[in-house]
Amino acid sequence: MTYSPVRTASRPAPASELRLAVVLVTLGDRPAELAAALDSVGAQVSAPARIVVVGNGTQLHGLPAGVEAIELPRNLGLPGGRNAALARLREHGDVDVVMFLDDDGLLPDPRTVNKVRSAFACDPTLGIISFRIADETGTTQRRHIPRLRARDPLRASEVTTFLGGGNAVRMSVLDRNGGWPEEFFWAHEETDLAWRALDDGWRIDYRPDILLQHPRTSPARHALYYRMNARNRVWLARRHLPAVLIPIYLGIWILITVVRRPPLAGLRAWFGGFVEGWRKGCGPRRPMRWRTVWRMTLLGRPPIV
Repeated sequence: MTYSPVRTASRPAPASELRLAVVLVTLGDRPAELAAALDSVGAQVSAPARIVVVGNGTQLHGLPAGVEAIELPRNLGLPGGRNAALARLREHGDVDVVMFLDDDGLLPDPRTVNKVRSAFACDPTLGIISFRIADETGTTQRRHIPRLRARDPLRASEVTTFLGGGNAVRMSVLDRNGGWPEEFFWAHEETDLAWRALDDGWRIDYRPDILLQHPRTSPARHALYYRMNARNRVWLARRHLPAVLIPIYLGIWILITVVRRPPLAGLRAWFGGFVEGWRKGCGPRRPMRWRTVWRMTLLGRPPIV
């Protein structure tokens, strides 16, 4: 099945003409890691047009020359911090692609920016690139492969979601689809944006040759992990799924959560977040088209899991 985007560039633009920005959001609790991340960005063969660091409720000190700093008075969450960076970038309207990186990640390949530019220049239907994330040993965790068939992390593929820690997004995708969902604060904000981009006709590619090195961690290290994970999953369903798929999607995820046997405290927090997801407003509802559901199904991940 062939799927054409709602809107694409009239002709592919040369990679040299694409202006790329890099955005990092930090809570100020990893200054050494942030400095290393910026060093890896600065070591790129092709320098980004702009680099923006957002201090999410924290002050920023000692940033390299040329790096733009935004100090938010309070923590707006990862989506809110990224939207603040987008607002700054839009002031001059001179950015075509934005790379979003975790503040404790590294770009070990100095040609990463070149690869990203070339990918977007060659394919005007490409909306988002999901980088491969690997730890210091080169190992990619299962949860860092954005597809169900995840045995081979080195296999490139078109996917239905992407990784928040290392990605690149075409600015027109963000402009057309409202940016990052600030209500989510943290967890599943990537999938929310991915579903909107897919419904708008854009392509999402997992590119294992574009690497972000990141320390091996567990998402459960965050105190709010279980609650936010459940609440935001309910919000995903309420915002984007056709009504008939909502109980199927959430029912499957209840089953998956129970089978995974989280600690009792985590399970209680998860179901508390699940209830919160129904009680609280989640922003505007825009159910995806059935042709988008079918497209996701053909890509191996229908929006029920």
